[in-house]
Amino acid sequence: MTAAVSTPLRIAHLLLTHHFAGSERYAVELANAQAAAGHDVTMVLRRAGAEQRPDAIAPRLAPNVRQVVVPDLFAGWHARRALRALSPDVAHGHLSGGCRALRRMRPGRGPLRIATLHIRYKPQQHAGLDGLIAIAPWQLDAIPESMRARCVQIDNWTLPVAPSADARTRLRQAFGIDTDAFVFGALGRVEKSKGLDVLIEAWRRAALPADARLVIVGQGGAWRDLRAAAADTIVMPGFAATPRDWLEAFDLFVSAARSEPFGLVLLEAMAAGLPLLTTASEGASYLRDLIPFPLVPVGDAGALAAALRETYAARPARRGYPMQRFSLAERSGDIEDFYRQGLRAAANP
Repeated sequence: MTAAVSTPLRIAHLLLTHHFAGSERYAVELANAQAAAGHDVTMVLRRAGAEQRPDAIAPRLAPNVRQVVVPDLFAGWHARRALRALSPDVAHGHLSGGCRALRRMRPGRGPLRIATLHIRYKPQQHAGLDGLIAIAPWQLDAIPESMRARCVQIDNWTLPVAPSADARTRLRQAFGIDTDAFVFGALGRVEKSKGLDVLIEAWRRAALPADARLVIVGQGGAWRDLRAAAADTIVMPGFAATPRDWLEAFDLFVSAARSEPFGLVLLEAMAAGLPLLTTASEGASYLRDLIPFPLVPVGDAGALAAALRETYAARPARRGYPMQRFSLAERSGDIEDFYRQGLRAAANP
């Protein structure tokens, strides 16, 4: 890890998405940490992500992170134009839009082009870039041998965030959940990969007593269909500006994900001390040693229903987790070291 900044770097992050979720949190927290460490940091956003609304990205950036906003139409082209004007040492792409924009820049004619694999290696987004950061070891398997020397695996992180003092009582009262109810909670982007349709079916099959409640927090393209399929007793409040408050209101965190590359939300649930019940997604399998219950087969509503019944019967208490390896200060230092290694290699081909 880099202990102190010797020569500050000029870093530009490209994040061309519309809404704030787990991968966006990674980019924002990294940019904020780098700026706090003394680097000159810019976040290139599309207009939709820069709006002043609860689920936008821009409001979560620190004041010392410069924001460059590009039009939604042809956002990648405008982002490349912005990079040429900024002339950073490092351009760090996130998710499809940011990575595609970097890949269309000429190698060796501008900044060091780095991307984080938030999901998996995709040639149309990542081939030919100067460096790739995998968030979990399984992602490395798909990377071509010719690029392996330019790759590194660096874990995700989570920041300690205290809930509002009255979060548990306030949220339960607001949504008609009894104080002594045992609440199973899911949190994250509502899309097919998260397996929330499987969770709803498993909940129906589990047929737990009335003092067991299921809460699904988040928004996304599958929200309306899920809401139509869910029983009225399932609470679906939509987007939460302060998700840590909902983690305080839960008694157990449940993930039914079909695919979860790392599972930042799993770290957030651990930081809140929640017991975890999760499917055997890629991320959960990587974090297996930290998860207290056996992993459930992906997509198996029957197995998940049985696990819901078992954990309800056990009513596990909150617990502590060893979170030291998921420190933002440590991991951002690792990322800075990777930048500098790439810059040295580019200077001495």
